[in-house]
Amino acid sequence: MTIPLSLSLLLCLLIVPTFISSSPVEDPELVVEEVHKSINASRRKLGFLSCGTGNPIDDCWRCDPNWEKNRQRLADCAIGFGKHAIGGRDGKIYVVTDAGDYDPVNPKPGTLRHAVIQEEPLWIIFASDMVIRLKEELIMNSFKTIDGRGASVHIAGGPCITIQYVTNIIIHGLNIHDCMQGGNANVRDSPSHYGWRTISDGDGVSIFGGSHVWVDHCSLSNCNDGLIDAIHGSTAITISNNYMTHHNKVMLLGHSDTYTQDKNMQVTIAFNHFGEGLVQRMPRCRHGYFHVVNNDYTHWEMYALGGSASPTINSQGNRFLAPDNIDSKEITKHEDAPQSDWKNWNWRSEGDLMLNGAFFTPSGGATSSSYAKASSLGARPSNLVSSLTSGAGSLNCRKGKRC
Repeated sequence: MTIPLSLSLLLCLLIVPTFISSSPVEDPELVVEEVHKSINASRRKLGFLSCGTGNPIDDCWRCDPNWEKNRQRLADCAIGFGKHAIGGRDGKIYVVTDAGDYDPVNPKPGTLRHAVIQEEPLWIIFASDMVIRLKEELIMNSFKTIDGRGASVHIAGGPCITIQYVTNIIIHGLNIHDCMQGGNANVRDSPSHYGWRTISDGDGVSIFGGSHVWVDHCSLSNCNDGLIDAIHGSTAITISNNYMTHHNKVMLLGHSDTYTQDKNMQVTIAFNHFGEGLVQRMPRCRHGYFHVVNNDYTHWEMYALGGSASPTINSQGNRFLAPDNIDSKEITKHEDAPQSDWKNWNWRSEGDLMLNGAFFTPSGGATSSSYAKASSLGARPSNLVSSLTSGAGSLNCRKGKRC
């Protein structure tokens, strides 16, 4: 029987996951208003016997002792520019049972690589604790969640995670460290396609032309290049609740000063702990809009926030503890431009707590609309940062208990 074209189109719409546009948010103040409401609601629920912290992401799901039976609820807890990243919420659970990475072209069922290349939405979990040493970078397909809750999962000792030209990705609860360069080999990125890869940089998480991406509650350290980098037109990203340590160039957001497609980049960086052994780039920004809110900066050697090519940086409610080195007290670094240029870049500090001589060098117009565009959620007071970030990094979630 021949199915009419109109019916075929309708069936396609029903079975294919909703694709959310990766265009930049035209009115980010609407995002601000929505998240303000959720933060205020979370705040009103706090009490002496409450398990909440006032962190709206965690308070959305961590109080539930049955979190394991309601895993996909996590997808509705994101905030900021990456709040629409649904990952594999609308798909099946896929259980990784094998830590091996035997053949990047023909991955074995039950491995992480086999899971992430599938074309349908999947919520990927792990049967047990495991250390996964990848032979080549892990090329992900769209509508995937990698959920490490309930197990101690390490991606380490080889190339790590690449989110390239795909959308709706959630990375949660992983330990990502000691990532190395890799490439010049055939890698499969879907059941129907494989091809040669160039050498990867050795990022922990590389977002390359990706959109609607949320990286939450991961512990990251000691990679060859960046811990989390987003370049080549990536946008709609939230980086939250992560614990980052022992690394030089922590986070690059924007490919190059001449790559103007990154003007559409919008990134929320919230509730992260930037800890011991970090040097610089927390983050280093180009072109786009960057909301840095309620993070705890306890270590840097050179600077914390930097950028070039006129990015907008809105720093709100963060805690900055400067190093003892008298030459490294400045939080900010305006790079690759004379003061006559960077004085017009829109960089603002609002409600930040600056300790041990830390200072922020603002620039641009104090009332510029660019700041509103960079505000993706409302900040909590900086004196609450320790409680907001107390659970940063991968969590020790066990069955039948609150996470």
